[in-house]
Amino acid sequence: MSSDSVASMLSKMLNFEKAGKRECIVRPISKVGKKVLEIMRDNQYIGEFNEVKDSRGIYVVIQLIGNINNCNAIKPRFAVSKGTYEKFEKRFLPARDFGMLIVSTNKGMKTHTEAKKENLGGKLVAYCY
Repeated sequence: MSSDSVASMLSKMLNFEKAGKRECIVRPISKVGKKVLEIMRDNQYIGEFNEVKDSRGIYVVIQLIGNINNCNAIKPRFAVSKGTYEKFEKRFLPARDFGMLIVSTNKGMKTHTEAKKENLGGKLVAYCY
């Protein structure tokens, strides 16, 4: 079993996306993983996702729409303050205003642009573009 469910979920989604699949089943899923999926759905990187419960536990069926070029978890989860987002944007994103960093803040999971507007810091969880 994987020790980082978010990293395995994102790499599985990327592999299915590159293979041209339209659907991806992810097991196991965590609360952090669900929040990452919600943020990706709200920013049109994936379609809808459904949580399914069976005898072995809970898994998620994700609809892929072909908008992911690259996505990955950020390890270690760097601490970021409201003034240091630009450094991590340069490190993980290919261009200015292209893609998103997903940040875990004390007000919940947000994209880096939302966190910058609200002057929040936190821990970097993942990136997607």
